[in-house]
Amino acid sequence: MKMQQFLQFLTQQLNHWRREYKVLRRKGKLIRSPKGQSHRRELLRTMFKNVLLFLSKTNEKSERRKQERLLKSKAKANTKSSIYAVGLDWAHEQRCWVILAIALVSLTGIIGHKLYNQTQIQIGNPAPQTITAPSTARIEDRKKTEAERKAVSKSSLQMLMIDARMNEQINENLQKLLDDGNEIRAVAGAFPFFDPVVFSIFTQRYLRSCQDSEWQALLLTIENSKNQQKKGTGRTAASSRPSSIGAPNQQRQPRTTPTPARSTGETSTRPWLSKSDSQSPQVTPQKTEPVDFSQNTDFTQAEAELESYRLTTSEKNLSLAIAQISQARQRYTQATAKLLQLETVSPEGVYEESLLLDLSDGEWEKTQMGIHQSTERILTQGIPQGLPKNILQDAVSLQLQNFVPESAETLAKNLLLAVLKPNLQEDEEQTRQNAQKAAAGVAPMMVKVRHGEVIVKKGEPITAWNFEVLEHYHLIRREVKWQELVTLGGVIAIAIGIFVWIERHIDYELRQRDRLLVLLLTLSVPGLVTMGLPYTTWSALGLLLGSFYGPTLGLTVVGLLLPILGISLDMSKAALLAGAGGGLLGSYIAQRLRSREELALLGVAIALTQGGIYLVVKILIGQAFGSTWYIVLREAGLFALSGLGWSVIALGLSPYLEKVFDLVTPIRLAELANPNRPLLKRLATETPGTFQHTLFVATLAEAAAKELGCNVELVRAGTLYHDIGKMHDPLGFIENQMGGPNKHDTEIKDPWKSAEIIKKHVTEGLVMARKHLLPTAIQAFIPEHQGTILIAYFHHQAQQMAQENPSLTVDDADFRYDGPIPQSRETGIVMLADSCEAALRSLQASGSGKHVGEKPLLKDVSTEQALTMLNNILRAKWQDNQLVDSGLKREEMPQIAQIFVDVWQQFHHKRIAYPKLKASTVVRNS
Repeated sequence: MKMQQFLQFLTQQLNHWRREYKVLRRKGKLIRSPKGQSHRRELLRTMFKNVLLFLSKTNEKSERRKQERLLKSKAKANTKSSIYAVGLDWAHEQRCWVILAIALVSLTGIIGHKLYNQTQIQIGNPAPQTITAPSTARIEDRKKTEAERKAVSKSSLQMLMIDARMNEQINENLQKLLDDGNEIRAVAGAFPFFDPVVFSIFTQRYLRSCQDSEWQALLLTIENSKNQQKKGTGRTAASSRPSSIGAPNQQRQPRTTPTPARSTGETSTRPWLSKSDSQSPQVTPQKTEPVDFSQNTDFTQAEAELESYRLTTSEKNLSLAIAQISQARQRYTQATAKLLQLETVSPEGVYEESLLLDLSDGEWEKTQMGIHQSTERILTQGIPQGLPKNILQDAVSLQLQNFVPESAETLAKNLLLAVLKPNLQEDEEQTRQNAQKAAAGVAPMMVKVRHGEVIVKKGEPITAWNFEVLEHYHLIRREVKWQELVTLGGVIAIAIGIFVWIERHIDYELRQRDRLLVLLLTLSVPGLVTMGLPYTTWSALGLLLGSFYGPTLGLTVVGLLLPILGISLDMSKAALLAGAGGGLLGSYIAQRLRSREELALLGVAIALTQGGIYLVVKILIGQAFGSTWYIVLREAGLFALSGLGWSVIALGLSPYLEKVFDLVTPIRLAELANPNRPLLKRLATETPGTFQHTLFVATLAEAAAKELGCNVELVRAGTLYHDIGKMHDPLGFIENQMGGPNKHDTEIKDPWKSAEIIKKHVTEGLVMARKHLLPTAIQAFIPEHQGTILIAYFHHQAQQMAQENPSLTVDDADFRYDGPIPQSRETGIVMLADSCEAALRSLQASGSGKHVGEKPLLKDVSTEQALTMLNNILRAKWQDNQLVDSGLKREEMPQIAQIFVDVWQQFHHKRIAYPKLKASTVVRNS
């Protein structure tokens, strides 16, 4: 028991010294004293003396308390000028300098890596002396070797590949032309349209396409022959041919397929059919002036076959045949009109002057199949860019000879030449591989350097070849560029100084582990650039720093790193600006986000920012419009992907870094404040009264933290865990007794033991917090929300017992929490909210003694009364020095009290005063 009390006493003394040390250090009063050594000896001597007294004395409480108070007073008197405190301050300052030195050396070492092994001899500088070869050797002339390999690469064959999309387009165009031909032939009808045994295909072709005058002459001849046969003149059909009238020596026009007039104004060699052919066929021809067609062989053959058919068939069959021929002529006229329309719309003119309508149905089917086969073979072989037209025509003609009828070759050739286009494109990957393979096959260009041969004379400029020879013989002197390293170190030292200055002017106080994490994240950016990777960790740096320490610190680090890397490393300025832009965006926005999903969307925004900045910079400097535009687009895409990739990596590392470096981010605080966390679920189940108390305290503290600009998320999470230690003995706290008997009055009846139970909820709470791996920032709320305040209720009981029993001595230390007092504004606000919550609850519970049924009528407490009470509580806390280390100001106390009252009024607003009712009415309504 003695040892436990003694250890408790030492703990209290150490906590008191630590508070005094912080107060003095904040006020700047810690100075070195020439008498510090004597003071330290005196302090140690006094402590040793009191230890011996403590162990040798009896159990009299009064004597023990007297000695402890004496030790405490002497410790207070000597702490202010103690060398011990100065030593702690010196050690603290040395830790900061060690971290700063590590940062300076590591940043200078990585960023200035090229300055370690610089050569004294540079290409283009004059040689300091005449240097000769120390031995005979064969040395590669890298410049000549590289030039030879480049020449071989350029001369290597270009690899081509079939463009499937072009093949598909060619086949679609070809099919469209063939569909047009099929549509025209469908209008013309089937061909041959009559039995070839009766009328030959040649005659049917002529009968369908001849001029109207020729057709009328044929009909007249057949009619005359029929009439003469009836009269029995016995003359032959040839003698019945009408004599020449008009121009007996007229030459007949050659028969060609009717074609539309060309756009140049030329007319077709065959006139178009007259409109009379489109009328209904008439057996009796119109009376026209006879024309001599005896010299027209087509006319003569058609006349003979018609006459032969007339002689061998009946009048009815002849009339049907003439009607069928007239119908074929009419459809042929319509087809030629459609063909004219097609040639007018289509500029290719593939069917112009062709034999489309003269081909039989079988020939046309075979022609289509042959065209498809020829197209497939030609496209498989490939058509390169720049192929001469005559070569393509010869190739098409050669292919068509084997697949289409001879009469359709011209038509098929026109169709193919109209749709065929180059379908070979360069295979860049295969071409590059061939070029690399050809270059790799070039042997190095070796040059023999003999012993004693002069490599370079004194004063002559050093060429690239001279430098290679000197490098081979290890004659190039290398050195560390100390001057440049010192300059770089100075620039980095200035940047570190700016960082330290900004750190001291922000609300977030960095620990040594925080500074180490900032250094590690910062080193990752130049580290990857040094390894030759331009897509470095800018986005991860900004996102993590902004999330962990806020936008000010993140923007500072990225902003300071940007110019240092720009002047120290040989890297693209576009790449540097693109990466820094993504880092700045992440630093500025990260801490405002409250979920991992929002951080993932921020990663996408960072990716777009990096790619966009790179592209804009390249456009501004004019590199995006040349022949290398596709390289610029590719690099922009890679920078965007790198930004997204590093953001994903940062999101994955964030939970581990939070654990290792004991960090709290808004997202982690939101996760800790989830009421479904195991510890909070236990608190709500095992100590429901404490949980309700916690929720109201959290509401008060959040409102005050928001108004004072503190970390609201930290206050919310810390408040939810500040009383978890009450779960060790729930019934020891009145809010969990639910109106039952108070164990302190019925069982314990000892204020000292009751005070120990009350104080134990702090130590037990810390044990639970460490067991559940709560962050240090959350654990701080458990002891600091009570500070070293007095447990007034049991202290008052002890004083009453001491008055009744003079042998008892009441020491305030037995009834004070062990502390420490609040060390931040957030824990200070929770202390005030915790104290005021009990007072506000007492206001709510105070009644007038009058009842309606079973419910007490509550008094209406005015706002001024509540505000006066809270101001008194806050003033007492301030006068008790509970807030001296919190950072809260005296002038903020009334503001906090007003905020608490406003929140309390929202929860406990005034209600309508019901009229007084008779007792009988009340009983009946109840």
